[in-house]
Amino acid sequence: MSLLHLPMPDPGRPDLRSPLRLLAWLGRSQRRGQLLSVLWGSLLMGAQAATPFLVGVGVQGAIDHRAGRIWLAGSCALLLGLVQCAGSVLLHRQAVWNWVTAASQVRQLVARQASALGAGLSRRIATGEIVAVSSGDVERIGWFVEVSSRCGAAVVVWLGVSAVVLAREPRLGLAVLLGVPALAASVWPLLRPLEVRFTRQRELGGKAAELAADTVAGLRVLRGIGGEELFLDRYRTASQRVRAAAVRTARTWSLMQAQQVLLPGMFVVGTTWYGAHLVVTGQIGVGELVAVYGACAFLAGPLRILGETAEAWTAARVAADRAVRVLAVARDQPGDGTEPEPLADPGRADLHDPSTGLTAVAGRFTAVVCGDPDLAGAVAARLGGHVPSDLAGAGAAAGAAAGAAVRVASATLGGRQLDRLPLDAARAAVLVHDKDPVLLSGTLAELFDIPRSGRVDPADALAAACAEDVLDALADASPAAGGDPMRARITERGRSLSGGQRQRLALARALVADPPVLVLDEPTSAVDSHTESRVAAGVAALREGRTTVVFATSPLILDRADRVVLLQGGRVAAQGPHRELMHRHPGYRAVVTREEPEPAEVAAEVAVGAAGPAAFTESMGSMEESR
Repeated sequence: MSLLHLPMPDPGRPDLRSPLRLLAWLGRSQRRGQLLSVLWGSLLMGAQAATPFLVGVGVQGAIDHRAGRIWLAGSCALLLGLVQCAGSVLLHRQAVWNWVTAASQVRQLVARQASALGAGLSRRIATGEIVAVSSGDVERIGWFVEVSSRCGAAVVVWLGVSAVVLAREPRLGLAVLLGVPALAASVWPLLRPLEVRFTRQRELGGKAAELAADTVAGLRVLRGIGGEELFLDRYRTASQRVRAAAVRTARTWSLMQAQQVLLPGMFVVGTTWYGAHLVVTGQIGVGELVAVYGACAFLAGPLRILGETAEAWTAARVAADRAVRVLAVARDQPGDGTEPEPLADPGRADLHDPSTGLTAVAGRFTAVVCGDPDLAGAVAARLGGHVPSDLAGAGAAAGAAAGAAVRVASATLGGRQLDRLPLDAARAAVLVHDKDPVLLSGTLAELFDIPRSGRVDPADALAAACAEDVLDALADASPAAGGDPMRARITERGRSLSGGQRQRLALARALVADPPVLVLDEPTSAVDSHTESRVAAGVAALREGRTTVVFATSPLILDRADRVVLLQGGRVAAQGPHRELMHRHPGYRAVVTREEPEPAEVAAEVAVGAAGPAAFTESMGSMEESR
């Protein structure tokens, strides 16, 4: 019953066919904890329910002047008091264990999902939705798992009390046996309105969280253009919508709470009145009346637990539905269900994207020029095998523009589809350095403590990324490091560093990993030209003989590449050395220099573009000779 085993070595494989099945799976995965909670709850509530009967025996003994009964009832009541103390401690401890374990299990499942899909998860599920699931929703799911076991104990004790009262006074026992389910069922008409309102509240809360995350991420840009107040007003509006939805939910919730007090109270008053009538008519004794009253009054506790279970079910069902949507996102797997074999030597395999026709030759430095940053990011992600084969990417964009649904083919490495390889094998073979990399808080040494080949030393990677000024900044900002930059601490997301410093530090981390295939998306977009030239030379030297793909438009990087590929309209339009493409391809020159091509060159490109890159190059060569 210790929580020291958290986090779990393996949170398991959840049943994601429906929210109800997910909740049932969580309950089954904690069978031992659930059974113990039912046991301790039955022990506690059973002792509480038995106490009124002993009090009734004592009262009746006093009326009959039988001291022995009084002593017996008092001794047994004292014993039951000790049992209640022990049962209360054990039940509370087990209930907390069930709650925390269920919440942690779902949180681990979400974390595993985020780790498995990487950037692909945030492209398909809103960031605010993921935050809401991993924070508030997991707590509501844990609440339901915890309260369901207490509900089981309440049902066991209710049946026991009903049996005892039924044996002593059939008419009162029948009222107890039938009255409690009727009172519990009276809550159900309010559950549907509560679920609808709570669902709306959670949707608005997720949108507000997403807006807040976007605002915080772009705060520097907003301050630069003076847009803080605009986005602050938008967040205020979204927050007020969440508040109004929460108030509507609370109204229904408070009505349920009032009902749980009013109806059990009326039930106790009614049964007590009937019991008093039986005493007056001489059908039962005063002691029996005390016992029956105590038993009925006790049943208000189980009734509250049943009402709490109904409320927890409503909240957990909405939360589980959101959790299922997040956890159900998955990578494509082989259609025949067989486990594919990993690549023997990914460093000697060509990386190919069928959607664009792009091929990165093994062991070469390939630069990719693309005028659309979104297209470049989509192609880079697909080259890493992180994005499932869906409508994301260049080919899909062209298909969507034509009004057709196009399924984008997976990138291949050595002829093997990356999204069909085991996840570990795909990530070990290809590493994608995102355009906006994240630096986690910790020391610089911890930043470089990642799976790596061991061929590249952190010092060499930092030198290739021209991060000397970053080391000085970290050492100055961390006096406790004693001048050792590797012991210097990096703040959350590297906020204490400039954009260029964060970018170069993240690039050094990617170089330290030294994967067989490295894909870099605009790795120097935040640095000056002088530093960019040094970074380009350092990366080219450090990655010599290794497959490297860089998405960039800077001539300083393109000139270092063994081969440059131009993407236009979602397809390869030209390829060759940088200087040759600058001389012969106006479209390439326009993207790199950001200048409009001459009208004659545009006409020539349109006339012969359909014949392919070779015919286009020949045509442009003739044009240059005529000049």
